[in-house]
Amino acid sequence: MSSSIPRLVVAAPSSGAGKTTVATGLIAALAARGLAVSPHKVGPDYIDPGYHALAAGRPGRNLDAWMSGPERVAPLFAHGAAGADVAVVEGVMGLYDGAAGRGELASTAQVAKLLRAPVVLVVDASSQSRSVAALVHGFASWDPQVRLAGVILNKVASDRHETLLREALEEGSGVPVLGAVRRAQAVDTPSRHLGLVPAVERSAEALRAVREMGELVAASVDLDAVLALARTAPPLPVEPWDAAAEVEPVAGPRPRIALAGGAAFSFSYAENAELLTAAGAEVVPFDPLHDERLPERTAGLVIGGGFPEVYVSELSANAALRTAVAGLAASGAPVVGECAGLLYLGRELDGLPMCGVLDATARMTSRLTLGYREAVALADSPLAAAGSRVRGHEFHRTVTDPAAGPSPAWGWRTPAGPHTEGHLHGSVHASYLHLHWTGAPALPARLVRHAAAWAAGRDGS
Repeated sequence: MSSSIPRLVVAAPSSGAGKTTVATGLIAALAARGLAVSPHKVGPDYIDPGYHALAAGRPGRNLDAWMSGPERVAPLFAHGAAGADVAVVEGVMGLYDGAAGRGELASTAQVAKLLRAPVVLVVDASSQSRSVAALVHGFASWDPQVRLAGVILNKVASDRHETLLREALEEGSGVPVLGAVRRAQAVDTPSRHLGLVPAVERSAEALRAVREMGELVAASVDLDAVLALARTAPPLPVEPWDAAAEVEPVAGPRPRIALAGGAAFSFSYAENAELLTAAGAEVVPFDPLHDERLPERTAGLVIGGGFPEVYVSELSANAALRTAVAGLAASGAPVVGECAGLLYLGRELDGLPMCGVLDATARMTSRLTLGYREAVALADSPLAAAGSRVRGHEFHRTVTDPAAGPSPAWGWRTPAGPHTEGHLHGSVHASYLHLHWTGAPALPARLVRHAAAWAAGRDGS
């Protein structure tokens, strides 16, 4: 079958050009016209999709060719965009930047080609005029398979500046200008140590920022031209990704798996929960900042990424939930902690008590650990069988002591040699490594099987 959903990719020459503002504004402006807009983000980033979701009123979904595999990019797109009138895909970094040393892998350009989607280049025009034509010409000609079909000028200073930019592009690039966005402090979103503050943490402020982005783009960009460009995308021959086709559901009663969320644990991929459900679990969200107990009949626990360091006092003060988590882990139920989850399961974070499941402490540092990883499971756990290979992503400014427990979760090679990371402790698997389970569906299926077995033992069946 094929997908004929109109679509386009919003890219830039480099980070910091304004992709997120323009992409989120486009999503909001098109949604304000009554269109069903499907938002997507190239790469592993969790934060931008949160703003996309606010703008679109439906989940923002990631398209990461490293973690999910290039062959799944189009199927995952078709799955996420089902029922939409148009899809907007925000790129990552510069248009041609991908996984280090892997050519175009995981780049915006690769995803655009996999989706057969036209590309709109967002250019920071704040410090240039005629040179913009040379820049756009270079990006348009670098890879003939990438169809750079439009430009949106960002951070334009004045009417005169816009005129100079448009004249240069008309003369020297052949790529049409779809809009010119003025500098606008009002739509700036606050940042901290890992980028933008997640939308879930800003509530009313985030909604206002998204609305202002939409209004700015609607006033500055030719939305009719954008839609016409999106409709030039040819049919995409693809079978939409289906979680049920990836995993075999467990027999018998559905085990309940609690999924941490809320402001402190806001990093999650929608497909991960969909895979757990398809594998036979009943997925129940809870908020460790506010809930003093785990959901009733919890048989497994997943604590994903987020910013526990920002909420360390509140998490520590919720002693009742910390005790419940420790008790569940001690009972042998499967527990998975990923990045923020690793910190929460440790003994301390920045000197304050956490759950104490792992004999490790964590603290904030000024050093950013960032990058794709290709890892192998070093021993059996409720999440992964020994020898399982995965591709994931690290993104944190904290460190744990020790970095790996007596039985590490993962191993991978670095330029300095072999590296081990994470902790396996009883039924607990905790690590800094973020995973998009679409690239390794055996992992959620295994987790659900372990939860079902534990639940059966608890219920005496």
